[in-house]
Parts: sequence; C-alpha cells; structure tokens
Amino acid sequence: MFAVREFRAVLAAHVLSLLGTVVAQLALSVLVFRETGSTLLTALTFALGLLPYAVGGAVLAPLADRFPARRTLVVCDLFSAGCVAAMVLPGLPPAALLALRAAAAFVAPLFTGVRAASLGEILHGDAFVLGRSLIRIVAQAAQIAGFAAGGLLLAVVAPRTALLLTAAGFLLSAVILRLGTRERGPLTRERTAGGTRTLLADRRVRALLALCWVPAAFMVVPEALAAPYAERIGAGAVGTGLLLAALPVGAVAAEVAAGGLLGPAARERLVLPLAVLVPLPLLAYALRPGLLPALAALFLAGLGAAYTLGLDRWYLDAVPRELRGRAMTVLSAGLMSVQGLGMAAGGLVAEFVPPHRVVAGAGALGAVCVLVVVRAVRRHPVPGPVPASRSAPGARGTRRS
Repeated sequence: MFAVREFRAVLAAHVLSLLGTVVAQLALSVLVFRETGSTLLTALTFALGLLPYAVGGAVLAPLADRFPARRTLVVCDLFSAGCVAAMVLPGLPPAALLALRAAAAFVAPLFTGVRAASLGEILHGDAFVLGRSLIRIVAQAAQIAGFAAGGLLLAVVAPRTALLLTAAGFLLSAVILRLGTRERGPLTRERTAGGTRTLLADRRVRALLALCWVPAAFMVVPEALAAPYAERIGAGAVGTGLLLAALPVGAVAAEVAAGGLLGPAARERLVLPLAVLVPLPLLAYALRPGLLPALAALFLAGLGAAYTLGLDRWYLDAVPRELRGRAMTVLSAGLMSVQGLGMAAGGLVAEFVPPHRVVAGAGALGAVCVLVVVRAVRRHPVPGPVPASRSAPGARGTRRS
C-alpha cells in the first residue's frame, strides 16, 4: 500500500485532518469553559462533534458521487479550516463558537465517505480492505496522540493560538490532497434521484450496514461510563484513562493481526462469528470487576473489531460503483450517529441503574441484536473471497508477490 503514492497522500492528509479535529475540539472546550464557566456548554462542544453527522450524512450524501473526489476533499478541508479560523475572532459569543463547531462536523461525513470511496479507486482488491484497516488503526492512534498533544499544547499557548494551528493543519491537508492525488471524474455525472433510497432498498446493503452499526452502538457504552465506573471501583482518573484506552488498543491489535496474518478468505469467514462475539466480554461487568479484569474484558471486546476487515470487502462489492461515494457517506454518518445515541442511552440508563449493570446489559442486549443482524446477513448471499489477481495495490491486473 505504501508503494502507492496516492495512498500515502490520503493517509498523511487523514492524520492531519484528524489531529486538527481532536486538538480543535479540546481547545474549543477549554475556550468555552474559560469564557462561560458552564459545564453544559463545555460538554456540548464534544457532543456537537457527533450530533451533526446524521443530518450532514443525509443532506450531503447525494453530492458524494457527483463531483470529483479530490475537489470534494479539498473543499471540505478548506471549509473546516475556515470554520476553525473563525473561532479565534475576538468577541464571538459561545453560541457562535458552537455553531462553527457544528458546521465543521456537518461536512465530516461527506469528507469521510468520499475518502473511503476514493480508496476503492486508488487501491484494488484486498489492498482496499487493508487500506481501510490501516486508516482505522491510524485514526485510533491519532486520537490518543491528539488529546495528549493538545493537552501539552494548551499548557504553553492560548486556546485561540491552538485553534489557529489546527486551521493550518486543515490547510496543509488540503494542499497534500491537491498535489498528492490524481484528479478523477465523478463516479456519476447525472443527478441520481432517490439514490439513497435505491441504496437502502437493497436488503443485503441494509443488513451489512446494520452489521457495521449495531455492535458499535453497544460497544461505546463502557466508554461513556468509564469515569463513573472508575470512581465506583476506586480507580480514579488514571483508571478512567485506562478504561478508555483498553478497547481501542484491542481493536488496533486485532486489525494489525488480521491484516498481517490472515488472507482475504480467512478474514471473510470470521466476519459473522467475530461480530457475534464482540459484545459478549461486556457480560463480565455483571460481576462488578476490578480495574484489571475490566481492562481485560474491554481488550477482548476490542479484538472482535477484526470482523470489520471482511465486512469492508462485502460492503464495497454490494453497492453499485456509481453510488459508492454515497454508500460510504451513509456508512460513516450512521456509524457516528449510532455511537452518539449509544453513549446518550447508556448515560441515561446509568442515572437509575449502577454503571456495571448498564454495561453488562449492553453486552447482553448487544449480543441478541447482533444475532438478529447476522441472521439477516445470512439470508442474503455475500460475495466470495477476492481473487488473488485483484489483491495488489495500484492498477488492476497487477499480481502481488
């Protein structure tokens, strides 16, 4: 994959955009809290990074295939840079700051969907699956690094200065995409009326979307309740950080292992069994485990993330090429939306039920829901393993050594 120049550019731009998003989120929350002293408004700066995804995905999905991918990605980066740069203007009320945060998040599903669809043009066969996996791995690492770097940055510079630096990061991402990727025509030059309805009318596509979304909706519950659970078991702030990191660490380990050790056919055979197993480790919370057993349970749950590699291949093959950008936009928008809903639902239930029981309940209910989705996927044939002749990156027909 790294032999493909365009993939290197896409990956570098992705890291810059993600770091910019994370640091901007942290800097803006500090700025809002310093100016208002309101914990509610501070929390909204984080929530507004997720809530606009559903609306943005629904409104902007039809645009994903109608314009050249490079142009769309560059425009999204420039728009995000403009929103972040506007946040540093003196005298802006908190409502305006939050509106700018929501505007930047509004275009995020379009950017994510178009980038994912463009990978299908840059990398072919199994290289597409591994490229998607690598981007997820980098995303997990960049979020951890972004929060750490953002905290250090805000120790030496003012929040508005940090926001200016993140705006510069978005601009640099736009430059990398403009110079490092090739201009390709849009996947479709005609406006596709009802394209999203056409996409969702396919039962197999709906089942695959559900298989991506449903486990994620339940797996965010222990993250949402990490702080109150750590407090209950006496683990404190350090325990909260470890509980938040355990699941992503497991997910990264699983994707590295599955991508490096398993072939396409093996990864696809594991999709459904691993999907069913993803929520089950959360049942250990029913015993109100201490810190180490809880970390082990979350790490094991994260290992189930390996099912997404084979699922990526199935989903790409299930959608028409002319709707690929729209399909990826819907996928990313729905994924972020269900995670936001899962966090909100877990927090709401935890107002009345102890956190450990909420997490265990999420594991049990999640397992049942995933079983229902797996049955739906099995009722509709999925594509077979990718032939070896299509596994290489770059041009079609090149055989991988």
